[in-house]
Amino acid sequence: MTNTNVDTCLIKELRSRTGVGFLECKRALLEEKGNIESAIDNLRKKGQLNAEKKINNVTNQGAIFLKIQNNIGVMLELNCETDFVSKDNSFIFLGEEIILQALERKIKDINHLKNIFELRRTDLILKVGENININRFHFIEGENLSSYLHGNRIGVLVSASSLNKKILKNIAMHIAASKPEYLRPENVSSIVFNREYEIQLELAKNLKKPPNLLKKIIDGRMNKFINNISLTGQSFIMDPTKTVGEILKEHNSYIISFIRFELGEVILK
Repeated sequence: MTNTNVDTCLIKELRSRTGVGFLECKRALLEEKGNIESAIDNLRKKGQLNAEKKINNVTNQGAIFLKIQNNIGVMLELNCETDFVSKDNSFIFLGEEIILQALERKIKDINHLKNIFELRRTDLILKVGENININRFHFIEGENLSSYLHGNRIGVLVSASSLNKKILKNIAMHIAASKPEYLRPENVSSIVFNREYEIQLELAKNLKKPPNLLKKIIDGRMNKFINNISLTGQSFIMDPTKTVGEILKEHNSYIISFIRFELGEVILK
């Protein structure tokens, strides 16, 4: 091997082991005099530097990963910069590996996961040339869990008291489609309620109705608003003649908790 030539087989082996481009592999092998293990270390060190340059890049693409196993459900939003990278097998494998680790080790803290996978994350940044970010993570336990994943862009985890699995699955799908912000109407925060009330009060002034009638109109609109953003108050998408709350009551059940992730929503906010 000369100062400018490297065995092509060595370069191919290094590429297959790291996923890094041809020229970068050749450079690393030259600098390490053909020692492939040292070249891998070389690339990782260079990758760390490259990753640091990319950490401020916006990551509003990616995928939602979720899985339920042994009465534990976990959901992850893993972000990248482009839709192209979100479909890369290495990106998908990282998301799946994070989910499995969280399930097997019962990890609840996102910072713990970030620490475990920081080196893998920076290695992937080097490979794909984009920032990768472990954005959100949710851990849920329960004996009656269900999930729904819509095209890797919307994910739902829901926990209930004893409830038919099919109905619970349909409720998970409902949550994905209807985007409830609260579990029950009484859970709506006073800040959200008062803000909407002020808006409706101003709108009602233009109606030129008697005060008693205006109050009924405002109360009706507020009731509709609160139900629209609350899971149990929403019309059930599988049977719009009933609310989700009515469906639950028919089955003598209730929702304990739910979480809904939509790709990029936190970043956009």
